[in-house]
Amino acid sequence: MKVKDFPYERYTIEQGREDFARFRAAADAAKTAGDMIAARGIWLECFNNYQTAQSLSYCRFTLDTADGFYNGEIEYYDREGPEFEKLYSEYADIMLSSPFRAELEEKYGSQLFRKLECRKKAFAPEIAELCKRENATVTEYAQLMAAMEFEFRGEKMPLSRLRGNLENADRNTRREAAEAIGRGLSAHKAQLDDIYDRLVHIRDEEARAMGYRDFVELGYYRMGRTDYTPEMIDAFRDNVRSDLVPAVAELKAKTAAELGIDGVMYYDDAIYFTGEMPTPPADKDEIFRIAQGMYDDMHPEIGAFMHSMQDNGAFDVESRQNKWGGGYCIAFNNFRQPFILANFNGSSDDIDVITHEFGHALAGSYVFRNGDPELDVGGMETAECHSMSMEFLAWKYIDRFFGANADKYKKKHLLSSLSFIPYGVIVDEFQHAVYRNPDMTPAERDRAYLELEKKYRPYISFEGIPYLEEGTRWQYQMHIYESPFYYIDYCLAQTVALGFLVKSKRDYADALEKYLEFVKKGGTEDFISLVKAADIPSPFDEGSLKGIAGLLDDPKALN
Repeated sequence: MKVKDFPYERYTIEQGREDFARFRAAADAAKTAGDMIAARGIWLECFNNYQTAQSLSYCRFTLDTADGFYNGEIEYYDREGPEFEKLYSEYADIMLSSPFRAELEEKYGSQLFRKLECRKKAFAPEIAELCKRENATVTEYAQLMAAMEFEFRGEKMPLSRLRGNLENADRNTRREAAEAIGRGLSAHKAQLDDIYDRLVHIRDEEARAMGYRDFVELGYYRMGRTDYTPEMIDAFRDNVRSDLVPAVAELKAKTAAELGIDGVMYYDDAIYFTGEMPTPPADKDEIFRIAQGMYDDMHPEIGAFMHSMQDNGAFDVESRQNKWGGGYCIAFNNFRQPFILANFNGSSDDIDVITHEFGHALAGSYVFRNGDPELDVGGMETAECHSMSMEFLAWKYIDRFFGANADKYKKKHLLSSLSFIPYGVIVDEFQHAVYRNPDMTPAERDRAYLELEKKYRPYISFEGIPYLEEGTRWQYQMHIYESPFYYIDYCLAQTVALGFLVKSKRDYADALEKYLEFVKKGGTEDFISLVKAADIPSPFDEGSLKGIAGLLDDPKALN
């Protein structure tokens, strides 16, 4: 069945309570571990029904944020989501206190129970109303960004399309695009500041209501982190500053010299060589044809899955007004189907999407075959390893997309991946600063962001760019509003993905085998254990970032 034809029916909180009551009755009556396993089957049916309905409504909302019906459905789940979370909390209590817990852990593994303990720490019934306000405010931001129009050279366009011009070979075009971004955001400054201010204070109130010092502590529990702490992230950021930032600064200086410019401006950040940037075929159908051939040759299972995604209409990649401006992969559990949304803009990013989001979808497909819907593909840092590593495993076939410019693409991809990590830690440290100081004014937040840019990206200037020079670049980083503390997961995963790149250079077949083993485990093991089993250096290992920085001086890195 095509994704567009999946029937949608609201899964109401009343239905959820009825289904949960059936689970509770079965759990209370359980005489054996087998009885408890059967009771959990009732819960998983409830879990999958809610997940499928909520995901379908979210997907169709993002495809057209002006759709009145799905706006209403999103409002419903924003409002009732915390009530479902109450049921989840009660379910966790029952599982964690079960007299059959030892047998259940043997059946499902200890990671499930670590996740349930984490989930318990992330929610309490007394914050339900605050969570409803938070959900509604996040949706308000998504609608604002989707509806925003930016004027560029006499044409109005969404931000996702405008940003493609930041990779144009002509510097004047890039500069004008950056100025258009600044002017467009500035027109909505009051709304952007107000929405974020409300989110920060709502989240701070949630944390304090649960007895936490600030939202940082609660935010980590929300992310389901069971094997690393804020202190470990602090150390990771310190290593980025000491081991990676100097190497990237040297790279940017060399690039500026090659480009014949005095310094790297914000709009030069995506440029790594002179001449035209490597661009994929303009026809999206041709991109998908090439991608299918690539995955067929990569591995029979992977190729078959790509066929199924295309046959089921599980991609929407064309940019348009009122479509959500980012990219994601989402799953519909009851239909055992992942779905990918993206916004092609004619740049090499389109190929990154067809590899990155496909890595997410592939991982989801293995969950449907052999995994546990509660554990899913793992934490966000694990999920991003699936996607970012697939980007690098595609290098073997990348000439099919870029022809003679394949090496240019590889160079851009590698250097942008390394340059991304300092930006990613800016986003993360910014959020730590904000949530530890929730009463910051908008101007103080902007100044804090600019200071972090100087700390981690001293080689980039925003000077002279309307609005962005004030320290507001963060306002169109959707994760900051929508998914606090998610962004560092990209940085952790990027180090792992680069590890898979190094491994693939030595032995591609072995790297692909290790990758598939990693992916197939889903969320059954914690992040650090998965990385160790793949024989990849952990991002938290001393010296791992020095090794990554060394790729900049490795003449074989692009071969």
